Amino acid sequence: MSKPRITLKDIATKAGVHSSTVSRVINPKTRDMVTKKVADKILSLIKKCNYRPNTFAQSLKTNRSFTIGIIVPDLTNPAFSTIIKGAENMLETHGFSVMISNTYNSSEKQLSTYEKFMDRHVDGLIIASSKIEDPFIKKYKQDEIPFVQAVRASNDKGVSSVVSDEISGGIMVISHLKTLGHNQIAYISGPQFISTGKERYQGFIQGMKLAELKINNKLVIFCNSFSEEEGRNAAKKLLAAKTNFTAIFTGNDIMALGVYSELKKNRIKCGKDISVVGFDDMPFADKFNPPLTTVHTPLIDVGKEAARLLLDKIENSGIKASKIKLEPDLIIRASTKYKKL
Repeated sequence: MSKPRITLKDIATKAGVHSSTVSRVINPKTRDMVTKKVADKILSLIKKCNYRPNTFAQSLKTNRSFTIGIIVPDLTNPAFSTIIKGAENMLETHGFSVMISNTYNSSEKQLSTYEKFMDRHVDGLIIASSKIEDPFIKKYKQDEIPFVQAVRASNDKGVSSVVSDEISGGIMVISHLKTLGHNQIAYISGPQFISTGKERYQGFIQGMKLAELKINNKLVIFCNSFSEEEGRNAAKKLLAAKTNFTAIFTGNDIMALGVYSELKKNRIKCGKDISVVGFDDMPFADKFNPPLTTVHTPLIDVGKEAARLLLDKIENSGIKASKIKLEPDLIIRASTKYKKL
């Protein structure tokens, strides 16, 4: 026979306080209304007794599910799992759990995911799968569901988003490559219907202009997705074109992995014969052979800030849209070297 479940009232009795005091301690937003001594005593009892709040009862009382839906386009891309980690850490401290869905870059899957989340009465959405011209924005607004875009943003000025400064990242890369003596730089771009693809390409263009380097359009390849296969195929096209270049800047780290594969196939040494730069600094980028020079996108912080904005929107539906842009860093590793003379 299972043990009876510990209730909030049980914790209050053991602590010698009213149930409302325990409720205030459980909620991080109201914990400071209770003295530290009492709060520490209650938290210690909660841990000792293995007490878990009754979320069903809370839902009935507050008309909330205390659940957030997170929509990502591709869970095989470690960048999105990092965003989820940041968001989940923030949400859990405020008593929310998360539901995660992978759309596989499919509009049909995104719609069905959204409908399932609405059936589950999620309190809000963090969306990492938005397109620049996004048809779903209108539906989210019509349904009055709080939502925030993370890492990828639409062009709707009335929508809150948290992104990295992609243009700044691109400028950093070109400046670094020029310092190493590279002036014939190839660029493998992500899709232009996604903000990360478009703005990273703009960063490449602005970086080349600031460095006073000429862009050779034969060395710019546009891809349909941020995938290893697209990166490999783009590198194959660059090598087949017989146009001289000494460095390749890719739209993300996964595309760079495809470039590594094609260079190796052609017995070209990455870092020694051709310098390669990625974007995102995904987990294991430092384990590439050679370790990848890349732009570090603060993905954990993107997730945390998106969650914080969403919590604010849940508490105050009338709050104005916020556009947060976080600064990236250039992480220099062995895949970029001085140009061979």
